[in-house]
Amino acid sequence: MIYHSLDAEMKRRFGTKVYKISLDAGCTCPNRDGTCGTGGCIFCAEQAYACSTASVKEQLAAAKEKVAAKIKNGKYIAYFQSHTNTYGDVSRLEKLFSEAMEDPDVLVLSVGTRPDCLGDDVIEMLKRLNEVKPVWVELGLQTIHERTAELINRGYRLNVFDEAYKKLKNAGIEVIVHVIIGLPGESKDDVRETVRYLANLEPVLDGIKLQLLHVLRGTALYDMYVKDPGIIREYEMEEYVDFVKELVGLLPPETVVHRLTGDGPRKLLVTPLWTTDKKRVLNAFHKA
Repeated sequence: MIYHSLDAEMKRRFGTKVYKISLDAGCTCPNRDGTCGTGGCIFCAEQAYACSTASVKEQLAAAKEKVAAKIKNGKYIAYFQSHTNTYGDVSRLEKLFSEAMEDPDVLVLSVGTRPDCLGDDVIEMLKRLNEVKPVWVELGLQTIHERTAELINRGYRLNVFDEAYKKLKNAGIEVIVHVIIGLPGESKDDVRETVRYLANLEPVLDGIKLQLLHVLRGTALYDMYVKDPGIIREYEMEEYVDFVKELVGLLPPETVVHRLTGDGPRKLLVTPLWTTDKKRVLNAFHKA
């Protein structure tokens, strides 16, 4: 099995290790403000996002200062992560993204968003920026199954993702898709179907993030879990690692794996608690 890691890909492209800095564009989400829904996806914890009133330059400087002791002459991916970062005034967003890209240590701009927030004006803006430095768009798909999408309150159908994907690829923009493993009611076969669907996309998918479902306090999922813990499949570490290894093997060799799992905020995380032991989890993946 070929494991095409993000770390290896960055070293291949830029000749050095590249670190990710999370930035806040002050955006909200159409699935929270009533445009397409309220409350957000059932697993999304509003309090998990650290909102900042600082400028992008100030956020970058603070993030660099935080890691300065262990990272010398660092190169970075500017990652606009919180909420939906193409939802809002396009000219305002372009200024924020450009401000991040002006930093000589920023090699890539990565924008997290929803497929239903990629109008033609947004695509054109991202295309312009992509001519300056590489631009990635991270799409929160999570699953291809409509029944699950409705249950998790995703707020859009699969054809919306398909259309957004084609538009982004036609504009020459790299796309990374997020998939969650362990969503309520989903079997391993359901997850396999999602990954196979992405593996068969044309043009070939640039990147993928695999994320284990976390139950966080303050979410609709938490309320559901308290009433019925059996609504989700709780993977043990060894089982999850083996399954992810299988899923990675379904991907085209050129698709970059940006994430194998994740860890929720300790103060909010209810399950699975084994994900908080990062060193143990990483060792298990490296061994696999």
